[in-house]
Amino acid sequence: MSGSFMGDPWGSRHRGGGYGKPGGAGGGIWDAMEQLRDVFEQRFSPPRMGRGDVRAAVLALLAEGPMHGYQIIREIEERSAGAWKPSPGSVYPTLQLLADEGLIVATESGGKKTYSLTDAGRAEAEASGAESAPWESQGMKDAAARTTALPKAGARLAQAVAQVVSSGSADQAQRAVEVLDEARRKLYSILAED
Repeated sequence: MSGSFMGDPWGSRHRGGGYGKPGGAGGGIWDAMEQLRDVFEQRFSPPRMGRGDVRAAVLALLAEGPMHGYQIIREIEERSAGAWKPSPGSVYPTLQLLADEGLIVATESGGKKTYSLTDAGRAEAEASGAESAPWESQGMKDAAARTTALPKAGARLAQAVAQVVSSGSADQAQRAVEVLDEARRKLYSILAED
């Protein structure tokens, strides 16, 4: 399953009553999961990057080979582990600016423009190559951990808790509480290390 969810990972609000389901004896867990999801969506939004970062990223990628705009967006998202996905509204104007400056050239084939560096563009990419690409910065790596891995792990944990609530026995629920209490203590101990 590779960290993805099948169907609605937060439970359906349209199921009938019953233990662990909305409207049932354990319905509070569903409300808590909704709040947890909302916190992840609000607090862990990707960082905003500046136009200079888009420019540096485009030059770094095109130094590796020709690409079309959508490939550039996908590559940046992949290399930043999902922490940064520039919008087409920032990538395409940057591509146009680089073309206007004579640093890249666009060739059209099959209805798609593919961009490649000119000699001047390659020289600029090499000159700025000493600096790391924006997705390699420590700030971006930290953002990737906060915006993708940690929230996804929290969501998977919440999904497991919901499964125990809806289908586990009383003994399994108690053991799950002990696991969660220990996990909470360990998380706080990580913060206390600083």
